[in-house]
This record gives sequence, C-alpha cells and structure tokens, in this order.
Amino acid sequence: MTLFDSQIDVAALGKVAVLMGGDSAEREISLLSGGGVLAALRARGVDAHAFDTAGQPLCALRDAGFARCFIALHGRHGEDGTVQGALELLGIPYTGPGVMASAIAMDKTMTKRIWRVEGLATPDWRLVTGAEQAARAFTELGAPMIVKPVREGSTLGLTKVTSLAECGQAYRLAASHDPEVLCEQFIAGEETTCALVGQGADARALPLIRIIAPDGNYDFQNKYFTDAVRYDCPSGLPAHEERAIQELSLAAYRTLGCRGWARADIMVRAADRQPFLLEINTSPGMTGHSLVPMAARACGVAYEELCLQILARASLDAWQGREVA
Repeated sequence: MTLFDSQIDVAALGKVAVLMGGDSAEREISLLSGGGVLAALRARGVDAHAFDTAGQPLCALRDAGFARCFIALHGRHGEDGTVQGALELLGIPYTGPGVMASAIAMDKTMTKRIWRVEGLATPDWRLVTGAEQAARAFTELGAPMIVKPVREGSTLGLTKVTSLAECGQAYRLAASHDPEVLCEQFIAGEETTCALVGQGADARALPLIRIIAPDGNYDFQNKYFTDAVRYDCPSGLPAHEERAIQELSLAAYRTLGCRGWARADIMVRAADRQPFLLEINTSPGMTGHSLVPMAARACGVAYEELCLQILARASLDAWQGREVA
C-alpha cells in the first residue's frame, strides 16, 4: 500500500520545535522519542530544534519564531490536551489530534464510555476510588482482572490481578499514579496494535502488529528496554481478522475525532476471535522499539519519511479562523 502520496516542501515547514521530555512519568521515553524525531527531521533538511517543556515556558515557542511543533511528549502535560490547548492559543500548528480528542483519549474511562455508546467493543470495566471497590469489581468482572490508572501510559501502574487478596495492593499501585483507577475485564487472547494516520474519511489503518511478550507480560521494561518481545508485522492473522481489527481501529479513531496519527491497542479474544479495544494513544512512541515506525516500514515508509510526513500535517483545530455566516 502507498501510505503517503505527497512530496513535502521542506523549506515551507519553517522553524520546527520537537517538544520532548516534559514532567510526566514517561519523560525518559519522551526524550528517546524526541531525540529520534529530531535526528530524522534534521537528516531531511528541516530546521528542527529540541524543546524540553519541563525547562522552558511554551510562550518561548512564539518568541523564538517557531512555525510548527512536532509533539513527542507522552503522558500528562503532553498527550492530554493541555499542551495542545496552549499551542492553539499561541496559534502554532502541532502534530497529532486536537485538544478534545487528546483529552478524551488520555482518560481511559471516558474513552471506553464513548466507544460503548457507539457500539464499539471494549472490555467491561469498573471505575473505582478505593481498595474495597476494587475487590468488589473483582467479584463482578472475574479473574484475571487488570487494574490500572485512568490517566497514565506505557503500562505504568498496571497489575494483572488473579486473586481477591491482590486487589488492595494493585489498587494502591495504580492510585499512586492517578486518583481514579480502572478495573478492567481481562481478555485472554492475542495482543495487537494498529497505527492510524489521516483524518475523517481519509484516515487509514496501517498493517497490524501482533505482540508476543514473555509470559504475556508486555510491561514498561519489555516495551522499551529489552529485545524479549516478538513483533509480527505482517501479523500472521487471517486476512479477514486483520481487516476487521483495522476497521474497528478506524472507527475508534474517528469516533474520538482524532487527526494526524495515533495507535490503537486491541486484544483478540481466543475463544471466539472477537477484537476488543483497550485504548488509543494520541502521541505514540517513536523510539527504536516503537510500533508506528514498524508498521510504516511494512508500507515501505522509512522512519525519516514518516517523521517528515507527520510534521507536514501539523495543524490547529479545524474550526480555527472560520468565518461565521
């Protein structure tokens, strides 16, 4: 498949800030993502500069004459609509989804509520604010159960609970990352992810990646710092299953109003092969272990070209500057 048709006028992109680092729990990964993006853009002739949002106020972007931003931030104050809102006020186009889509996607509970209303399959869940509620959720959802923070990424604070006795500790770990904790029905099956690019009717799903982690443990360490995880792309799934997962991912992306790019995580239940949406990432990783570049390579798009194409699609919210009749 041809992923991108357009040729990019690099000079027209202007001075570019690669936003990275920040103050979230995913700072370390953001610096890796941002460093990779920065090197890729410079290799293609872009006037790109590193900008660590933890050490500089965002208003400095306008003062320094930046024309657009590549958001390589992950987690809070980068992926949750806050930076997007600030850039809207500054009038500086940025990569990825806008304010509303970013804020909703960062909140796993709100995301699941919208998907459920829209008829998109997602595992059953309970929102809990205490260890006793987590234990009650375990009796209702069954074993195993996933316990995780509502607003966190990279599996930080996540526990797979297999007994009632584990609920209290799992809740406390998740609550150390966020006051709201999600207890989610565990879907036994195959873990997959689907990268998405574009907007609205023109959005496209990239080839699926099947993730095979040691003992099914796709945690923070295995995601970024080991080579123990196997990634199959092509996925090896039957063609009709891959198409169904891509269609579900596109529906999830469009329903939240995403644009630019994102990545949906999906479990395929072994018992009946039904796919279930877990979450959607609106500022996906761009490290050496990251999955969107892997899917792009399967389409013949190298890392440098992917970064350039994402940057070229930087924008402000669609309503910005429209005249009212």
